[in-house]
Amino acid sequence: MRHAFKEWAVVVDALGRGGQILILRKGGISEGQGGFRVEQPRFLLFPTLFHQQRERVIPSAQRRYDEISTGFGDPQRVRLAFCAEVVEWRRLDLPVALERLRGQHIWREDVIAERFDWGRDKNIFALAVRVSRLPRVVELPVLPEYGGCKSWIELATEVDTSGSAPVLGGAEFEARLNQFRAVPAPQIAAA
Repeated sequence: MRHAFKEWAVVVDALGRGGQILILRKGGISEGQGGFRVEQPRFLLFPTLFHQQRERVIPSAQRRYDEISTGFGDPQRVRLAFCAEVVEWRRLDLPVALERLRGQHIWREDVIAERFDWGRDKNIFALAVRVSRLPRVVELPVLPEYGGCKSWIELATEVDTSGSAPVLGGAEFEARLNQFRAVPAPQIAAA
């Protein structure tokens, strides 16, 4: 697998521990006029070290950030430990949908509202993903082409994902997915 999705390190940690199954995205500046799209149904999680992420998550995630931040290591290298598969996604166009996501992610509510209101379109995308742990952590150099405000990148190196194991059991994942499915949204698509 070469496709990777850039996400805050603290969110990748929450996904990898099974603390959440959702990825929330408005879309990066580099994604053009069309905005965010689910470009790949399966991808690696590429943890980023955005400098303000600690302040933009709920208090329990801030404590977790403090625990894991000492292990981030060299910013010129990235450690890939997880891959994900999009099970469902939604473009959420109503503020009530954001409220119904409460407890399903680690972002602070004001951060989600800010993202929702940013730009011309008032919406945010929510991806329900099945996360699996790679059989071994892969460490790669961070290349210049991985930078910028974009969600999707193609790695210079192929990463073997065979033998990856889901971080949540089937029943627990389905229960979380059903919580997500209860959120009202005018548009839904299966991956």
